[in-house]
Amino acid sequence: MMRIITGKARGCKLYTLEGTDTRPTTERVKQAVFSMIQFDIEGRDVLDLFGGSGQMGLEAVSRGARHAIIVDKNKAAVDVIYKNMLKTKLAPDCFVVKSDYADFLKSRQGREQYDIVFLDPPYASDALSESLLLLLRYDLLKPGARVICESGDENIWGKHFALCDRYRVVGKTHHASSFITILEPVTEEEA
Repeated sequence: MMRIITGKARGCKLYTLEGTDTRPTTERVKQAVFSMIQFDIEGRDVLDLFGGSGQMGLEAVSRGARHAIIVDKNKAAVDVIYKNMLKTKLAPDCFVVKSDYADFLKSRQGREQYDIVFLDPPYASDALSESLLLLLRYDLLKPGARVICESGDENIWGKHFALCDRYRVVGKTHHASSFITILEPVTEEEA
């Protein structure tokens, strides 16, 4: 059972997707993530790029984030996210988009930037490192932004190893088969 842990929608149970197409973030991992970023949420703009049920973006809004955009390419996932937005009564501060992650990021270039980005793509794909690359390429991160990566192993860079010079690791933890890495973009002055 997934639920909102704390904040405005505390305790609200969330709908989940049927089948095995998505791998929901466990409650233990979600608690670990939010304890690591708890002082970075209030008033922030959030992007949950591989939304699934939308639980990470919704949790952030429940805890005081200003706004969350939750993206997923799967229509069934988008339907579940929308239902969860309504059930939690967080819909006024959330927006759901049906899109591939790369197309979505490209469409945002020059339009907006984010303070917090959740990246939890399928573990066996290159989508995590590709997302990290595109967030920089399209200038989508505000100064001091936090990018929370959930992966199946410690190598979040994939074939884009040079990205390790463009991000600073500000937090790491490991729970069961999930590795959590929190990144901050390196400024041009620091590079």
